[in-house]
Amino acid sequence: MLEGLPPHRPTHVLRLLTDEGSARAMTDLLGEMFDPTQTAVAAFEAEDGKTWRLEAYFADAPDEAMIRDMIRPVVGNQADAASFETIDQQDWVRASLEGLKPVRAGRFLVHGSHDRDTVRVNDLAIEIEAALAFGTGHHGTTLGCLKALARVLKRGRPAHVLDVGTGTGILAFAAAKALRRTVIAGDLDPEAVVTAIGNARLNGLGPYLRLYQGPGVRHPLADRKRRFDVVFANILARPLKRLAPSLTATVADRGVLILSGLIERDVPGVLSTYRHRGFHLAEQGVIEGWATLVLRRGGAAPRPR
Repeated sequence: MLEGLPPHRPTHVLRLLTDEGSARAMTDLLGEMFDPTQTAVAAFEAEDGKTWRLEAYFADAPDEAMIRDMIRPVVGNQADAASFETIDQQDWVRASLEGLKPVRAGRFLVHGSHDRDTVRVNDLAIEIEAALAFGTGHHGTTLGCLKALARVLKRGRPAHVLDVGTGTGILAFAAAKALRRTVIAGDLDPEAVVTAIGNARLNGLGPYLRLYQGPGVRHPLADRKRRFDVVFANILARPLKRLAPSLTATVADRGVLILSGLIERDVPGVLSTYRHRGFHLAEQGVIEGWATLVLRRGGAAPRPR
């Protein structure tokens, strides 16, 4: 799991081996205490199946003594074993991916180059390597969106897909792989767009991706009223609320809006905002405390018979 959005230029990393409960508790603690645009916290199971590795990435040099004191109530004397290191900007995601297993959502498989041998004949495989943008597939928000897309595809073949805040491009790639149709994707961060372009080439999807750099849907490729059958927005609660008018305007009459980047306590507020825009909750999933919402146009969800 990964708490917060990775800083664009991380310079330092905290690493600590501990148990699962402590790793999860520290992820929540550090995620609450630090600005999520400047800090990323990752926790995942080590190869032995028992130990968990916690890593926290910082855009600036952290106060090591303060952080040790902060985590001491959670891990006790293990706080003294936490290591702080400077890192190369270009290698931070590669470091966080070491030891992670491929992620599967239906036919979608997200993997690194070291796991190419795990790809099956019928898989829609997406290879993601080190980057400075968010989105490796191991985070609950990305995985939740992939699972939501897999369910959408069981009901039909969307003609037009938009991915707002694309990061590494993984959600756009998944749609393009499945549909073999052009997908529109954009991000506010120019580095994310460059990363997505490189990943698209790596996956042989360059001809199917049209990428833009800009905030939300403020670009001629994306700002098209009731155009898109599937719109992804895997960002945070506050920008999701702020972007509600423009995001909902792009969704086709029978389309779906897939939102994530939400912890569970954010869900009621986000749903309320989108209800005021004429959308109801069709599906909701939670992975490691992160919620994914599938919304459809209409005042209320149909009651089951």
